[in-house]
Amino acid sequence: MDRQLLSAIAHRDHPIAAPISESNLDRLLRRAALPDRARILDLGCGEGEWSLRALELAPTAVADGVDISPHAVAAAENAAARRDLSGRMSLHTMPAADFSAAEPYDLVLCVGSTHAFGDLKQTMEAIGRFVRPGGLALVGEAFWERPPAPEIVEAIGQYPDLAGTVETAESDGWLTVYAHVSEPAEWDEYEWSWTGTLTRWAAAATGPDAGQALAAAREHRDLWLNGYRNTLGFVSLLLQRA
Repeated sequence: MDRQLLSAIAHRDHPIAAPISESNLDRLLRRAALPDRARILDLGCGEGEWSLRALELAPTAVADGVDISPHAVAAAENAAARRDLSGRMSLHTMPAADFSAAEPYDLVLCVGSTHAFGDLKQTMEAIGRFVRPGGLALVGEAFWERPPAPEIVEAIGQYPDLAGTVETAESDGWLTVYAHVSEPAEWDEYEWSWTGTLTRWAAAATGPDAGQALAAAREHRDLWLNGYRNTLGFVSLLLQRA
């Protein structure tokens, strides 16, 4: 099954696409205190929920959203139209690393998508090319709350702890001005939504995609419940360009 389609289905009931509640998402965006007529860039935007919510909170702002998945971009287009934001949101179906812009941005988001640039350090270097002097970045990244089992690292990847994550984010001259560490209830809501939405879709579908989707949901749930639950953390860092 197309992995991009699978991910788009799994996130239908949780378009924030990260272990963050709506209230904490709004709190992060309000703390950015965007100026009038702000320019926003969302790299790896998925269904666009972060940038669309930013547009709702900053009524004179405009945004560009970039994602490699045509399924996610189509969902973002539909969400923008439903919320009467299409005129302020431009969407681009392409790898985030290939995007370029003629003007700098006041806020650049990259939440759960640092793999698009390689790692967190490379992401911060890339974001630095887009943000105006004194501008902001809002970056969401995983970290280890406690040392994981070797097989979990092999399955998920290598991350530092929270202190190491902040140090890496600041290594290119950025300054952390605010942050939110995802709470266990936010993780549970995200993971149950991801696995449950995909399972419900698989139960109603036919053909080979149904079986593959169900297997993916079960594999993901097992890795979460028996592996990284209460071990993997997620932090959303609001950083200012020095």
